[in-house]
Amino acid sequence: MSKKEKPQDLRIRMKFKPKRIFQMRIAGLAFRDGHVLVHRAVHEAFWTFPGGRAEMGETSEETLAREMVEELGVTAKIGPLLWVVENFFHYEEKDWHELGFYYRMELPESFPFHPTDIVHRVVDTHELEFKWVPATTASLRELDIPPYFIADEIENLPTYPRHVVQRDGDLDLKD
Repeated sequence: MSKKEKPQDLRIRMKFKPKRIFQMRIAGLAFRDGHVLVHRAVHEAFWTFPGGRAEMGETSEETLAREMVEELGVTAKIGPLLWVVENFFHYEEKDWHELGFYYRMELPESFPFHPTDIVHRVVDTHELEFKWVPATTASLRELDIPPYFIADEIENLPTYPRHVVQRDGDLDLKD
C-alpha cells in the first residue's frame, strides 16, 4: 500500500450517477445465551449485524475476520455461510445495490455479554455501539434490522447457504 493510499481506498464500493451506489458488505451473526450481537452507528435509528465492506483481494471470510478485529478487538471464528444477499434499498437519498455475505461466527468468551446494555463502543468511520438482543423474530422486527428477511429466519437458520434477493420499496435501477 502506498503512503498516500488509505485502507478505506481498498474497500469495494462504487458510486454511480445519479445517486447510486454498489458495495460488497460482509456481516456475521454471533450468538450467546439466546441472543445475537447487533450494532449501529450512534447517529442511526436502525441496527444491523456487525461487519463491513470487503477490500480488494480479500475473501469474504478474511473481511469478516478483519472487521471483527477492527471493531471488536477480538479474533472471531468464522463459521458457515448462511446467506448471499442481493440487497436493494434507498438510504441517505441514494439507491443502493449491495452484495452481502452473512456468516455465522463465534466470538471469544472474553467478549462482554449483557442481555440489555451496550457492551462495546468503537469509533470506525462513525461511532459504533454493540449490544446483544434476543435472537427472535419479534425482537429483530422491533429493532428494525435490515436486511429484513433475517428476522423471519433467525429462529431457524439455514443449514446450507441461501441466495436471497431483498428489495425494499420499488427501486428502478434502469435508465
